[in-house]
Amino acid sequence: MVLIVGVIVLIAVNIIVLSASSKRYTAFGLERIAISFISPFQELVTRTMRFTRDIWHEYFYLVTVTRQNQILRSQLNQASEVSNQWQETELANTRLRTLLNFEKTITEMVVAAEVIGKDPSAWFKTVIIDKGKTDGLTKGLPVVMPQGIAGQVIEVSNHYSKVMLIVDRNSAVDALVQRTRARGVIKGESTDQCRLDFVLRKNDVRVGDTVLSSGLDGVYPKGLRIGFVSEVIEHDADIFHEVIITPFVDFEKLEEVLVVLEVQRHDMASRQ
Repeated sequence: MVLIVGVIVLIAVNIIVLSASSKRYTAFGLERIAISFISPFQELVTRTMRFTRDIWHEYFYLVTVTRQNQILRSQLNQASEVSNQWQETELANTRLRTLLNFEKTITEMVVAAEVIGKDPSAWFKTVIIDKGKTDGLTKGLPVVMPQGIAGQVIEVSNHYSKVMLIVDRNSAVDALVQRTRARGVIKGESTDQCRLDFVLRKNDVRVGDTVLSSGLDGVYPKGLRIGFVSEVIEHDADIFHEVIITPFVDFEKLEEVLVVLEVQRHDMASRQ
């Protein structure tokens, strides 16, 4: 409001001065008075206009910079997403190559499957895979990985199956200690570890020993790795060792598995 009034006054005074000058009044004295009166207003108006112009320039500059930053940020996010997808593809290819190489080492027919779901319960250790009856899967088939045994198929639909992992409390695998051939049964603990039950105390079992599938349960092929002995606990009144097993398979990172088909499993059993 003050700026508007000042501009109006400045214009009015300029008009008066010009009118006076044109009529050749006492121009020198009047112009001197007018300049003294007008100059502060002219300076105020000029500085205000410059300030306003600078503000507008800064505003448009900031708007432009903000838009450029948004574009660059969007491009950076897209590049990061592409890089992330590339890394995931590389990791998936590495896992699949490992599965393929492992598949070549076993004589049984297998089907590769992807883990698409996990049981959220703390009591049950099961996963869902994307293969089912249409892929030749049936209940009871063993599920393996290059690192070792993963579990067993317990439910099958047309396109999906449920797998009970060896760490589930309901799981059991006939096993033996590789170094001494001591026999036992792997039982799940519903944690990241298992137990090797029914190992007689007379048998030599040590921390670090590798435990393999014996093949005598009719489910898992013989000689597949299960885990290693992480602890041996002795009880004076017990005739068995208490043996804790840490599986070779990291079940928290389970993404792809191999299912050993039943027809070849029967062939294997007939050869034993």
